[in-house]
Amino acid sequence: MDTMSSLKDKLKADLSAAMKSRDEVRTRTIRMALTAITNEEVAGSAARELTDDEVIKVLSKEAKKRREAAEAFANAGRQEKAQAELDEKAVLDEYLPAQLTDEELNRLVEEAIAESGAEGPRAMGQVMKILNPKVAGRAEGARVAQAVRARLSG
Repeated sequence: MDTMSSLKDKLKADLSAAMKSRDEVRTRTIRMALTAITNEEVAGSAARELTDDEVIKVLSKEAKKRREAAEAFANAGRQEKAQAELDEKAVLDEYLPAQLTDEELNRLVEEAIAESGAEGPRAMGQVMKILNPKVAGRAEGARVAQAVRARLSG
């Protein structure tokens, strides 16, 4: 099994560097990311090595958790906790593909609707099926769904 994810290798190398430079935020965040990846690898009936795309999905999920936690802490008036979550999210974002701009997302939505021939809100599933692989890791699911819903209903 030497098809190990190069992104996972990069995370491990960056963890060593962060530990040597005593960068606590990077060390904590990369450790957490590697743990999440390992958990995903051993989940299911057989252990397996994740591909780079699967690693990106795991990192996207972790980044989303950090963003949501930061919002919750900020709403509760706990700024230092919110900032800690945002700092971790910033580290994770370095390993994720650049997020799509609204214009890029809207163009991909238009292409998917044209490709599926979808009309009306009921056809959202068809459009999402075509669109999801194209935006994987580059836009959050809720944001994609909102763009599709807006375009189909209107």
